Amino acid sequence: MSEGWLLRLREIIVDSLDKTWLPLPVDERICENWKEGLQQDTSSSTVFYTSCMYHLAPVIEKAVENLEKFGASGGGLMSALAGFAARTFGRQLLKPDQAEVDRADRVVRSMHSLLARSGLKFRLLDKEIYSGALLYELGFERDFVNYARKVVDYFKQRGIREIVTVDPHTHYLLEKVYPKYFPDFDIKVTSYMDFIEPKGVSIKNFAIHDSCLYARYLDRYQTVRKLLKAGEPVEDPFVTGRDTSQCCGGPIESTFPNIAKQIAKARVKELARLSRKVVVQCPICYVNLKRASEGEVELYHMAEVLL
Repeated sequence: MSEGWLLRLREIIVDSLDKTWLPLPVDERICENWKEGLQQDTSSSTVFYTSCMYHLAPVIEKAVENLEKFGASGGGLMSALAGFAARTFGRQLLKPDQAEVDRADRVVRSMHSLLARSGLKFRLLDKEIYSGALLYELGFERDFVNYARKVVDYFKQRGIREIVTVDPHTHYLLEKVYPKYFPDFDIKVTSYMDFIEPKGVSIKNFAIHDSCLYARYLDRYQTVRKLLKAGEPVEDPFVTGRDTSQCCGGPIESTFPNIAKQIAKARVKELARLSRKVVVQCPICYVNLKRASEGEVELYHMAEVLL
């Protein structure tokens, strides 16, 4: 990866966040359409927060596809052209596969339904804004702090006292990182997994691909297994162990797409030894494993299979 591409990637992310609260230049409606017809308690100080992560995942997939196709991350003229094209024609170049957008809708609506069934009273944001995870994970610390300050204020201005997250990257950022930079960030952070009690699992004998963040840093390894137990997942002390399971290759796909894909291919081969069906809990894991799978495994988001 060239320094030139990293700087252009930073420019794309910062510019897009400034304009739309999203890290890539895409149609903002993809983050909102899933809410249509859903009930909420508008008086609640608890918010169901998606950070648009599940809907950004197919956009990221399209972006990485273009990176691989044009070799922009290698630098030089292609890097400059890619940066210009992303800013100028981003909505066309990064238009995601509609089937994956529809799938993201179903996943998030399923989480909403499971939460509503649990009896939790919560509201939805008037606009899904991004948490800033990509800025932090790519090391753009100053940009992250500047942006995240606005996110903190956004929540506080709306009287939010508890945030229910749907993905590990957002959860880790809000629970572990935000308080280090913003002492006034006193909002409780929970996961949708902490509230739900599914009636069953729609598939059987699948392998679990754990999110590194959920399993090792957010203490949700056993929570995932409790929720999926009825599906009789196929476990292996090395392949699916808390401390031994391997990474999906993310979130370096935007800087080192080829390396990310190699890591994901190795992970797919491990999982395929256990089952052709694989359940993930993270939209970034889904994208990376999907890119590398080439039909070797069938991927499911956890919320898709919980009944």
